[in-house]
Amino acid sequence: METTSPGVAQAPAAEDGQQVPSARRNVDGYLRAPFPWYGLDEAFTGPRWLMQVGTTADGAVEHGSIGHGDEPKVRNEFVAGGDQEAKEKFAVVVTVAAHPSRRSADGTGLLEATSVSSAAWLAGVGLLSATWPGQMDHSLRDDWLEQQTETAWVLADDLDGADWSTLSLPVDGVPTAFHYRESEFGWVLAGSTSAGVHVGAYGRGMSAYGLGFAVVKDIAAYA
Repeated sequence: METTSPGVAQAPAAEDGQQVPSARRNVDGYLRAPFPWYGLDEAFTGPRWLMQVGTTADGAVEHGSIGHGDEPKVRNEFVAGGDQEAKEKFAVVVTVAAHPSRRSADGTGLLEATSVSSAAWLAGVGLLSATWPGQMDHSLRDDWLEQQTETAWVLADDLDGADWSTLSLPVDGVPTAFHYRESEFGWVLAGSTSAGVHVGAYGRGMSAYGLGFAVVKDIAAYA
């Protein structure tokens, strides 16, 4: 999936690892999308917040993420002096436009098709970007993140493999099958909707089994 932003569905971080709130408040990119955005349904009553959109080389919005619950602060546990990750409870929903393989706007090449695997990979990398294993310094985490990102792609490319199970969750009130997996860092899931988009999600501290997804009626209200 060719996008100008990386598949890390996460806002930029400051040097100490804490997220920069202003980086994810701009709703303009979400409003430009020609597809509906998904978030948790009305059963979730906690905080909701915008993250970032990903675009193609010609500026078309291809995917984006909406967070729910605690905003994860990615920081070294040793420096922070506590188990920060264990206290956070969040779920992030990733919406990916469903596209077949197609020509770029300038006609010079082909853009890769998007699929459920695209949503699974974006969700997997998003979870990694919100994770800092304990007692790991900056240089080691960079290497770890690169290695785990490659692993996330391999897993997303094999959704029928043994690493994934099937989970049925409501999407706009309709039971929908999702590919689901857990790790020591949290959980990841991905599936498709009847609205012409793929939905991925990742989280930690919140069980995926009780979640439901629905079209966001007013994305501007999240800004």
